[in-house]
Amino acid sequence: MLVTGAAGFIGSAVCSLLLDRGHAVVGADSVNDAYDPRLKEWRLARLCGHDRFRFVRADIADADSVRTIFDQGPFEAVINLAARAGVRQSVEQPAEYLHTNVDGVLRLLEACRERGVRKFVQASTSSVYGDSPMPFREDAPAARPLSPYAASKRAAEMLAYSYHRLHGLDVSLLRYFTVFGPAGRPDMSAFRFIRWISEGEPVTLFGDGEQKRDFTFVGDIAEGTVAAMRPLGYEIINLGSDRPVTVNSVIGIIEELTGRSAVVRRQPADPADAPATWAAIARANELLGWTPRTSLQGGLRQTVEWYRENLELARSVRL
Repeated sequence: MLVTGAAGFIGSAVCSLLLDRGHAVVGADSVNDAYDPRLKEWRLARLCGHDRFRFVRADIADADSVRTIFDQGPFEAVINLAARAGVRQSVEQPAEYLHTNVDGVLRLLEACRERGVRKFVQASTSSVYGDSPMPFREDAPAARPLSPYAASKRAAEMLAYSYHRLHGLDVSLLRYFTVFGPAGRPDMSAFRFIRWISEGEPVTLFGDGEQKRDFTFVGDIAEGTVAAMRPLGYEIINLGSDRPVTVNSVIGIIEELTGRSAVVRRQPADPADAPATWAAIARANELLGWTPRTSLQGGLRQTVEWYRENLELARSVRL
């Protein structure tokens, strides 16, 4: 099994689940500085303790690196979780996002075709829906992305479909909704809010906080991703909680869990941010037998506990 983005937030969780279920896993990651690499190294160190895990430091957008990765095979399946992620950053660095999220996916698809890999799981995002009617259904056109990040992910989806159509590659496209949990990305709200509130620092809030997000726990996302390795032909599947909540509500829960009050510093709403996300998840249940099991309160409690248990790292990670 190949998992790219293995040092990433979701990638490391997927690798851990596969290893727990007895699979041999090759993990690939460039461990770049898109966000603080110390957090990536922390996750990676926990994976490298498994005797069925091999790590390759490689960039999926580089042809030689991809050959090196696939020389570790043959692979039963490829789960591509390597990406440049984040809406606001993509507005500032669009070329980086297209390079990894489009060129990188193309190189992996080509390698699958050349090496005879039959299954490809591609991570996508709720951002592709833009301002579509809610709840977001997989059959929505998703033709008006609000950011370069969303556009790059939608392009990757269409590339994957072409390889399914032309070469018979079995493809599962998973649209993730606002993933949070222990050792999460420091550019995302859950990590930042927990740190700012715990340390008594001002909480930067874009807009009025009434924007809604379909927060989904990373453990549930990993379960759905592994379930999507089954033969499906070609399917787009939402993985979300189907329970959108306001950002203000998340801040309130973190205040309760930390016993600290937030000092909120408001900024204007970002035009690249969708006002709300909401996943329709009937297809995930039908095709994968998947429903999320972890509540927002329970998932945030685990995330706060991780913060406290890894305080030296969590306090110093670059936000």
